[in-house]
Amino acid sequence: MHEKYNVFECGIVELAKIRNRAGNITVVENEFHIPFQIKRVYYLYDVPGGESRAGHAHRNLETFVIAASGSFDVLIDDGVTRKTIALNRPNYALHIKQGIWREIHNFSSGAVCLALASELYEEADYIRDYDEFKTYRGA
Repeated sequence: MHEKYNVFECGIVELAKIRNRAGNITVVENEFHIPFQIKRVYYLYDVPGGESRAGHAHRNLETFVIAASGSFDVLIDDGVTRKTIALNRPNYALHIKQGIWREIHNFSSGAVCLALASELYEEADYIRDYDEFKTYRGA
């Protein structure tokens, strides 16, 4: 069984913002800015108003979630404690550890949710049923 993290071990990581008169840039490098090798990158966009995304946990995968544009809220849950974190700045990332349930809500118009993942897609890594998640967590 894997180490079980709690929501207090997930948190915001401020990434450097390099300012320039022509615009800002933020860089994310494997194992320097982010504590794992990035094996997959994906992004959510054009999410209709009122819709939610995610609604799952991962057994092995950890993620950096970034509001590349716009804003949204991320609910994280360890089976005991729930915490909602608003993301609205492209140089801030939410580091979600393994075994944490996540739901993404309240997408602003034009929001882009960028995810940097530690693992390639593997369906067996997902826990998509909340009751199964609670059992997995021993809650």
